[in-house]
Amino acid sequence: MKNDSLKEQYRINERIRVREVRLVGDNVEQGVYPTSQALKIAEEQGLDLVEISPNAAPPVCRVIDYQKFLYQQKKRQKEQKAKSVKVVVKEIRFGPQTDDHDYNFKLKHAKGFLEEGSKVKAYVFFKGRSILFKEQGEVLLLRFANDLEEYGKVEQMPVLEGKRMIIMLSPKKGGSSTTKPAAKKPAAPQSKAEE
Repeated sequence: MKNDSLKEQYRINERIRVREVRLVGDNVEQGVYPTSQALKIAEEQGLDLVEISPNAAPPVCRVIDYQKFLYQQKKRQKEQKAKSVKVVVKEIRFGPQTDDHDYNFKLKHAKGFLEEGSKVKAYVFFKGRSILFKEQGEVLLLRFANDLEEYGKVEQMPVLEGKRMIIMLSPKKGGSSTTKPAAKKPAAPQSKAEE
């Protein structure tokens, strides 16, 4: 079905119903030609006349094998899709009274997620009456953000949404977190008189 939508996007050969076109392509003298002459040029080469820019004045047409043209368009779309950045959000869940062992375990995972370039959505889930410990949950999330300070930056401060208090962290740009400050140049050696 996708291939059909791509085919319908371009008019070819006799479906091009304008008086003149701007002709481009390999082995073709570029310029403005009457449509009938452009069709003859394409036919002589055993190729198709494909309208690639219908909104131009006059419309731009290319002399090319239509199947090859569709293949190139599909390939270009695939490359663009591959280049687009995919944002991955990993979730980490806490209870309002998470103990240190669990906290450290989840902190280690969050560091890994941020290092691989994923965003981290950490939240404290309040069950039943544990909503009374809202402040505890907020303190826990702020401590979590503080411990991950060198790996990521806070995108959204703790917010209570229903029974969840959520904080968003995004990875720091520049790759690894072990960036060292620029080394200072060694000072010029001092002479005995200056000491």
